[in-house]
Amino acid sequence: MLTLTLNSRQKKIIEEIPLVSEFSHLYFYTTQSDSDSEFIAILDSVIGLSDTVLSKWLNITPRTFRNYRNSTNLILKENTKEHVILILSLYKHGIEIFDTVENFESWLSKNNLVLDNRAPFDFLETISGIKFIDDRLTAMEYGENV
Repeated sequence: MLTLTLNSRQKKIIEEIPLVSEFSHLYFYTTQSDSDSEFIAILDSVIGLSDTVLSKWLNITPRTFRNYRNSTNLILKENTKEHVILILSLYKHGIEIFDTVENFESWLSKNNLVLDNRAPFDFLETISGIKFIDDRLTAMEYGENV
């Protein structure tokens, strides 16, 4: 699993995050969770990409992302929270397959012929794009070249 510098509460949150493919579990997890500040802190700790990339995925400005990061009583809009949780779930799955964040992000950043010569992280700005990339990860688990 994740062996990053996460505290015990953050590790527990990562373990509890449902799989991207578990739509009903994700919905209830998102609506019932009140760990918005922790989600942003985990996202910031786990993902080795710039604020610009993360904010692009979340359809917010880098300044807004930095404000989220610095807020201790953060309450995210439901669609933003869902997006953050799905990205964390995707990373959880990707790290299981690629062993490290660095290996997973390397795969995410490279153009891929199966994806019409686009990089997987180009798809992470939408929920359906995250689900699509997660499906590609599952296909890799079953031996497909993706």
